[in-house]
Amino acid sequence: MNLTELAGQHLDIARAATSGRSAHTVHGGQGTRLRQVLIALAEGRGLDEHESPGEATLHVLHGHVRLIVGATTTDGVAGDLIVIPDARHALDALADSAVLLSVAPGV
Repeated sequence: MNLTELAGQHLDIARAATSGRSAHTVHGGQGTRLRQVLIALAEGRGLDEHESPGEATLHVLHGHVRLIVGATTTDGVAGDLIVIPDARHALDALADSAVLLSVAPGV
């Protein structure tokens, strides 16, 4: 699997979707110890505030994103790895973006 190609495909889908998003599970699923999901977001779109499902990181594959945790923000660009704290958080796309979300549920 080539994540760059997959990101490009899902960015096309996200740009055309009314939600401005597209996601694809690349590894794992319910009940597994590690789940990885590619998330593509069109510029100006994002994920509303939500709980952290476990230990998690974001690897920015393309674009520019902002992780928002309360009053704290962390920006990431292609190549950056962001640790997601165990707190309610949101994610905004400051440009067309694709990230690889890695989650160890319940850890």
